[in-house]
Amino acid sequence: MNKILATGLAISLLVGGANAQQPVKTGTKKAAVPSKAAVAAGIPAELKQPIPFDPDVKVGKLPNGITYYIRKNAEPKNRAELRLAINAGSILETDDQQGLAHFMEHMAFNGTRNFPKNELVSFLQSSGVRFGADLNASTGFDETIYQLPVPTDSARIFERSFQILEDWAHNVTMDPAEIDKERGVILEEARSGRGAGQRMREKYFPLILNNSRYASRLPIGKDDIIKTFKPEALQRFYKDWYRPDLMAVVAVGDFDVAQVEGIIKEKFGRIPAATNPKPRLEYPVPPHKDTKIAIVTDPEQPNTMVQIMYKRPEIKEKTLYDVREAIKRVLFNSMIGNRINELTQQADPPFLAGYSNYGGFLGDQDAFSSYVIAKDGNVPRAVTAILDENARVDRFGFTETELDRAKKQYQKAVDRIYRERDKTRSSSYVSEYVENFLKGDIPVSISFYNDFLKKYLSGITVGDVNNLAKQFITTENRAVVIMAPEKDKAKLPTEKQILALIDNAGKNVTAYVDKTLDKPLLPTLPVGAPVTAEKEIRDINVTEWTLRNGVKVVLKPTDFKNDQIIFSATSPGGTSLYENKDFESARFASTLTQMSGIGEYSQIQLGKYLTGKTVNVTPYIGETTEGISGSTTPDDLETALQLVYAYFTAPRKDTEVIKGFLSNQKSFLQNQMATPTPQKVFQDTVQAVLGNYNYRRLPMTPANLDRVDVDRATAIYKDRFADASDFTFFFVGNFKEKDIKPLIEKYLGSLPAINRKEKYRDLGIRIPAGKIEKSVTKGLEPRSTVQLVFSGDFVWNSENTTQVDALAEVLEIKLTETLREEESGVYGVGVNGAYSKIPAQRYTFRIGFSCAPENVDKLIARTLAEIEKLKQNGADAKDIDKFKAETRRETEVQLKQNNFWLGYLSNQYFNQDDPNEILHEAEFLKQVTPESTKQAANQYFGKNFIKLLLVPERK
Repeated sequence: MNKILATGLAISLLVGGANAQQPVKTGTKKAAVPSKAAVAAGIPAELKQPIPFDPDVKVGKLPNGITYYIRKNAEPKNRAELRLAINAGSILETDDQQGLAHFMEHMAFNGTRNFPKNELVSFLQSSGVRFGADLNASTGFDETIYQLPVPTDSARIFERSFQILEDWAHNVTMDPAEIDKERGVILEEARSGRGAGQRMREKYFPLILNNSRYASRLPIGKDDIIKTFKPEALQRFYKDWYRPDLMAVVAVGDFDVAQVEGIIKEKFGRIPAATNPKPRLEYPVPPHKDTKIAIVTDPEQPNTMVQIMYKRPEIKEKTLYDVREAIKRVLFNSMIGNRINELTQQADPPFLAGYSNYGGFLGDQDAFSSYVIAKDGNVPRAVTAILDENARVDRFGFTETELDRAKKQYQKAVDRIYRERDKTRSSSYVSEYVENFLKGDIPVSISFYNDFLKKYLSGITVGDVNNLAKQFITTENRAVVIMAPEKDKAKLPTEKQILALIDNAGKNVTAYVDKTLDKPLLPTLPVGAPVTAEKEIRDINVTEWTLRNGVKVVLKPTDFKNDQIIFSATSPGGTSLYENKDFESARFASTLTQMSGIGEYSQIQLGKYLTGKTVNVTPYIGETTEGISGSTTPDDLETALQLVYAYFTAPRKDTEVIKGFLSNQKSFLQNQMATPTPQKVFQDTVQAVLGNYNYRRLPMTPANLDRVDVDRATAIYKDRFADASDFTFFFVGNFKEKDIKPLIEKYLGSLPAINRKEKYRDLGIRIPAGKIEKSVTKGLEPRSTVQLVFSGDFVWNSENTTQVDALAEVLEIKLTETLREEESGVYGVGVNGAYSKIPAQRYTFRIGFSCAPENVDKLIARTLAEIEKLKQNGADAKDIDKFKAETRRETEVQLKQNNFWLGYLSNQYFNQDDPNEILHEAEFLKQVTPESTKQAANQYFGKNFIKLLLVPERK
């Protein structure tokens, strides 16, 4: 159903870089064009039919060539997702334009005919649309996509949003002065992507792509061209490729379809059709008979990674037969993924991480790819292990039980999407229509696909799926990339040795044995205990129950999702209750327990047992709390509660799995310490400084893992979950109290309770007071990173938390204007205002950005100057209005989200705050004024100031 999702890691590994991400695909996509053999074998007539286009989307084409897609969708209410898709990207650049497709995307935000300079961003921010988080764009090799989520309950804002799309399409002004300012921003974006990955990619990309044009047209472009190109080169790209026949407008949301169609026809119909348009060429990745092998190293590469790709022509989906073929690949990927995951459960796993799957690659190519991170740099062992698993499938195939589980899991996933069809968010649809325009991928309705799956899934046999391995694994169009630390260069295998590893893989493999356990999850079902007290909080539709064993349950039934119940539980205590000698055992206790499984079920067996169910339950032990988090469906709620009960009463210790996990973690940390990246060294320093070098805030090392006592970790876990009487459970989602009550009483009412009254322990860890400067010298690239931190004591109340939020937002708006737009010194700047009540009432402001080393002092000075302006004058009223608009719009959406309510309620109860507080947000926002932000700035930007710098090594 989705080949890109399975290969996102492969694409990011190979492409990387700024704005090189590919759009996510949803829905039924590419499958094989019927082969001659298949045709000869005879395809049923019903499967020869073309894939039916989703009838709920209106598709049209204007006389000038612009395609449009419109769909009414009410989730979220009063919102719409708009896209402008251009079938043009960096692959179309001429030699003197490398990087200008991406540059053009930037210029669309820097002035259009109807929105001069930065008025476009300002207008949208004042409408509640956040720049970067909501308003955004991306440039790829073959496409440029503009993203605009907007409110629809304001006719003025909604119609102006289409004006923005139209302006992007043909009214970008490209003021030379704005172009010159944006050069610096682009160069800083490019700077942020530099490092070991980029340096190695420049070496292996041309080889594995067989010198395809893709290898020389990375979207970020070339610095020398960005610095020196003439505006005419950018205008030429805009004129050549931003034209109606290469454009699509996509609108999905809570609106009237006829009205939106009228707006699109009016605004986009007046764009002139292109005259004598340049051909929009396709650039293939040339096939090759041999195996391309790239072995690259870098001084800042921490791990040894290997990717083996079997490339083949992109598979296209046109008929229903193709859809059925695509399902086979989904099942194949699922089953081989499960097998490889089992390899990491051994006492001595052969690699730190790995996968094998079939999916999209690049350009006109698909690929079957295997990827591993070698343990201790042992490439032969890692490669042999992953390829042996591929060969095991090729030689012996999958088992009937594996296929049965894969079918159940996939059908369950599709069933869930079907059940949520009237609650699907607009953002889930827009990418389907963009991909139809760019790639020809046909979006189908979930109703059709669900029916199709139920009709044809059962007919897919083990033999059908097993045949795929022989199609995927071939000797032609094969490519291998090894990326390793420079220090390990001498011990890496040669090209000849790599070929031998690949060609000799699987010679001694035996058939896979599918080990399952056929026992009840709980040998004896608990008796339970009743609800003894009940309280209603009617204003937010919340009910509190207290069970006889002391467990408190907070319930919020919703209709936001049809097939979702999410829950959490929390209790005070956590690792804070244990001395430093037990800290490592305590902080790994829940992880080791979860990896071990429950009762008689190992983690692998538990996964098999849960096939066909949507259940996720995770125990945790934090610094001040322990608890459970989980998600499920109404149908599977009882199973989820059984898991909760088991994690309390039947934790398991799997010595082999634990040994393997700790071994892998230790190897990973050893690699990091042997070849630390600049950002890793810097973040470790930041963490240590802000933690005042407390033992519990120091970076983890292999020595920390040596202090983990498995028996002690097990004992700590049991201790933390020995008493449920101080736990509060929260349930949010589609349930009725009368239906959920018997299950709550049965499983939560039976949890152990010894009525100990615990509290967390305040460890006294604080960000140090006073002025501190710390500089870290690390890195080969000319890039510096800046962190400015203000902190102090805090008075916890809603008024103050709102002022902190406001101050962070208005400062970020102002620093974006100054450091990015005026100084052209950064790509982005982040301001985070945080506050806590537990274990102590504290606040923290963190300001961060990356820049050229020579600009560090200037940009810090400009940042402090903007803070001083806030302290003298307060924030601009227009920036405050933007903060308020963004906050209101965000809250409108959040109030219809289960995840928001679960997090909100758990925080309110843990902090002992009023659950109705969210209803008073408008009152708190009214209190944000220029004067209040002035007072806040003087209060929070005080004497406690830490300046942390990462600067490159001298060459």
